[in-house]
Amino acid sequence: MSDFTNPHQDVTSLRQQAKERLKDGTAQCSDVVAASSEALAVLYQLSSAPDTAGDGLKLLHELQTYQVELDMQLEQLQANELESNHELSCYRMFFEMAATGCMLLRTDGVIMDCNLSAARLFDTVKEQLLGQPVDSLLSTESKAQLKTALTRLQSGDTSTNKILTTNPAQTGLHSLELSITLSPDRRAIMMMITDEEPKLIS
Repeated sequence: MSDFTNPHQDVTSLRQQAKERLKDGTAQCSDVVAASSEALAVLYQLSSAPDTAGDGLKLLHELQTYQVELDMQLEQLQANELESNHELSCYRMFFEMAATGCMLLRTDGVIMDCNLSAARLFDTVKEQLLGQPVDSLLSTESKAQLKTALTRLQSGDTSTNKILTTNPAQTGLHSLELSITLSPDRRAIMMMITDEEPKLIS
């Protein structure tokens, strides 16, 4: 995927490539060029007049170069979109297949997304978790810990993940370790859930 770290250099390179395509005849005529053939014909006529021939030819060449630049930008955007969609599909598959439970929360703790492992750890299905406050899955003690951790995150404390150990409210037979942190854009909270060893009951 293109990394536009130097816009001026990118524009200069694009212009040079467009000129080279026009020069060697490899420029592809887009639908826009076909649709404006009448306008180009008028421009050619103006270029044939002795008084305006020089300026007309320069303008024609500039328009052609600009059109090729636009076509090349469109090609790159389409290629970038395909690559982004591919990467998104791969990361989505990794998310769903991960053995570790993963959740994506709103900053107020409501579950926006989760994988199948997370649903299994809470002994439910994914559809039942979406839209629910994550603290509804926790014991009273763990709710208080989670509230404190979320408050720290929302206040801008992103130095370390906040680790919570809790018993699922519906079972009470084993512990889950929750690790939460803010997403890079600070618009969501990422939570990883791991299952600790079951505790023996005497």
